[in-house]
Amino acid sequence: MATPAPRSRAARERAAKRWYVYLILCRGNAIYTGIALDVASRYAQHVEGTGARYTRANPPRRLLTKFACPSQSVAGKLEAAIKRLPAAEKRKLVGATGAAARKLLL
Repeated sequence: MATPAPRSRAARERAAKRWYVYLILCRGNAIYTGIALDVASRYAQHVEGTGARYTRANPPRRLLTKFACPSQSVAGKLEAAIKRLPAAEKRKLVGATGAAARKLLL
C-alpha cells in the first residue's frame, strides 16, 4: 500500500481534530445541542443513555444536523449561541452549513 502524500495526511489529521456542534431531536420535540470531536460516537452514547443527563431523561429520536468548526473554542461559542435560541430558530438551522450558522450567530 502506498504511503499517503503529506498533504492528504495533514488534511486527515486536521479533520480528525475538527470539533462539531450538533443538534439532536429528543422526546417531546425538544432540541439538544452539544459539541464533540466524533459526532457519531457521541450520538451513540446519548442513545445508549450514557451521554448527557438531559438525553438520559429525554431520549434522542434522531440527529438533526452537525456543524464543523475550526476549533474547540469556536464550537463552544457556537453551541452557547445556539442554546440561547428558541426552538423554532434552532429548527431553522437544520440544513445550514457550519459557516452560515457561525455567520448568523457569532
